[in-house]
Amino acid sequence: MQRFDLAIIGAGPAGMAAAQEAATHGLRVVLLDEQARAGGQIYRDVDRVADLRGDILGPDYTDGRRLTAGIGRDGITHVTEAVVWAIEEDFVISFTKDGKGAQVAADRVLLATGALERPMPLPGWTLPGVMTAGAGQILLKQSGVLARHAVLVGSGPLLYLIAAQMVRAGTPPLALVETQTKADLARAGRHITGALRGWSYMLKGVKMLAEITRARVPRYTGATQITIEGEGKAEAIRFTSGGKARRIACDTVFLHHGVVPNTQAGRSLGVTHRWSTEQSCFVPVLDASGGTNVPGIFIAGDGGGIAGAKAAEIAGRIAALRVAEEAGHLTQNARDQRATPLLAALAHERAARPFLDTAYPPCAEALGPADATVICRCEEVTAGAIRSYAGLGCLGPNQAKAFGRTGMGPCQGRYCGLTVTALLAETNGRTPDETGYFRIRPPLKPVTLGELAAMADPDAKVSDGSDH
Repeated sequence: MQRFDLAIIGAGPAGMAAAQEAATHGLRVVLLDEQARAGGQIYRDVDRVADLRGDILGPDYTDGRRLTAGIGRDGITHVTEAVVWAIEEDFVISFTKDGKGAQVAADRVLLATGALERPMPLPGWTLPGVMTAGAGQILLKQSGVLARHAVLVGSGPLLYLIAAQMVRAGTPPLALVETQTKADLARAGRHITGALRGWSYMLKGVKMLAEITRARVPRYTGATQITIEGEGKAEAIRFTSGGKARRIACDTVFLHHGVVPNTQAGRSLGVTHRWSTEQSCFVPVLDASGGTNVPGIFIAGDGGGIAGAKAAEIAGRIAALRVAEEAGHLTQNARDQRATPLLAALAHERAARPFLDTAYPPCAEALGPADATVICRCEEVTAGAIRSYAGLGCLGPNQAKAFGRTGMGPCQGRYCGLTVTALLAETNGRTPDETGYFRIRPPLKPVTLGELAAMADPDAKVSDGSDH
């Protein structure tokens, strides 16, 4: 079986930067990438799309070409369309590609699996025509497709970015329905020092809001009682804002109230996670270099806590330096000399995050949805059902599987896990850490018997399918 010094899962900013840094110091790296081209979610398909729609998507997106240009160097084997479904003993990594199973092994593993959009279970969110704002952005990035009668709902800077991109594309949203309040902004004031340190983020936000305002896109803040209406598809959104009941007819609704770390792979390996009250989600416990409680396992980027693309890139480089030192390719002194300015830059990139997390909290109605609202879309389990399980003695998500198959569908709990934890914790009067999360086991992603039967020769070299 082909063995590498370092296996990196994910080719977003953290994974690409880590691969380049590690290869610079002589490590043999395999970069396993689920997508057909490098970039991750933030820089999705940037090499192809930048020249087509770069003016719409903006310079923060096209900057991704700087990273994709560096992963074609010697020492990096970039395997595209590789869906990792298991990381097992001795860091043997199983994945599928081109309908066949394959395996590689590594001395160390860096998880750069990024983030997932936080699910926003509201009445009507399962109707056709309702999707996450990130999914809408993917349509724009990859296909140039934009909805013409869309409403953006939720909170957070991503809503402003997508609204601005829609304006530039000539299809502005009908409205922004935002759940954050003036009280949230006032509470964020205690973090103003960090916000000023991260002034570049704040300036970008001001510019995006100016674009949206010039396009005369209506904004409704402090929205509550949000319901998506429709018979067979989304037809309108109803909500209350400013003390008035409102209804906007539309055929597309983009939901977003933040992103959360993708923790599935780390959890399957036994990495310790703790509940973050600041980001209302579980995050892995990491040291300054992205190291975990499992020797040889590192995490970098938004998978270790939400901080954005620039911070992810820096964290990937810091983790790679630590790996290079452990592998004997750098002395501790040399590592420290290179890592010190990176750690300072990382602190700078993270400075504005407490302000943003406080000013744009997740939608309370979606964190504690009404009983009739479906929260597990795979198995069609409602919030009320989860609360009833708690009344029958269910203490945690793993027990909830036995009570009603929650988290046992194709997504394996990725999109309902945090909601299940929150509902059980609230109903039982326990903390999220006491309540826990689903126990994650391989396969991390669905794999067919045909793919297993077509497992490649373990001694065969993995093909570098990168497109540089």
